[in-house]
Amino acid sequence: MRYIPSTVSIVVAALTLFATSAAMVLQSSAETVGSSYTSTAPRDCRVKSAGNGVDDSTIRVCPGKNGLIVLIAEDDLRETVSVGRNRLGASREPAAQTWFSPFNSTSSTVEWRAANGRPYAIIQRWHIADNSDQDKDGRPKAKPMLAVTRLAPGAVCNVAYIDVQANPAANELARKAADETARHFKCGKDKVKVVGNSGRAVELASR
Repeated sequence: MRYIPSTVSIVVAALTLFATSAAMVLQSSAETVGSSYTSTAPRDCRVKSAGNGVDDSTIRVCPGKNGLIVLIAEDDLRETVSVGRNRLGASREPAAQTWFSPFNSTSSTVEWRAANGRPYAIIQRWHIADNSDQDKDGRPKAKPMLAVTRLAPGAVCNVAYIDVQANPAANELARKAADETARHFKCGKDKVKVVGNSGRAVELASR
């Protein structure tokens, strides 16, 4: 006797096929997101004079991820950080024109957030000098802050600041900001976000 599939059996089979296909599509489109690290220490970079006649003005060109470089320009005890395919490209990004009024510096470790090996943001720790809080020798104490910077495609610019002292889970907040904000942020249009609790470092950086 020939078996004739019931309507229920056909519907179940169709739903199973659909679910399997959907799972395959989701699996193929799922991103693998993670972090990797590079150094901007002078020994790991090409260091040059800024060529502006100021003795302590330097430019560091440091190897990054996926063919990118990190450009750090230091002048008058203040730094700017940008990213690009080369020094010229990085120097033309909005990030290269973004500086903080108080004296500042950056840590030598850059965290790269990437999806399937393609970087979309960096996270770097900044140290912002607080002239109103000095040590016993009269030197301003540095207040730590994490800056999240979006990468190409599109312009390179800061998208979020996280005050380290005000947020015990500052690193996690920075990664969350990078993952959820960086790729959709529009430089020059969207406002840099203060993520988590505000604090002295963010206050200083926003002056």
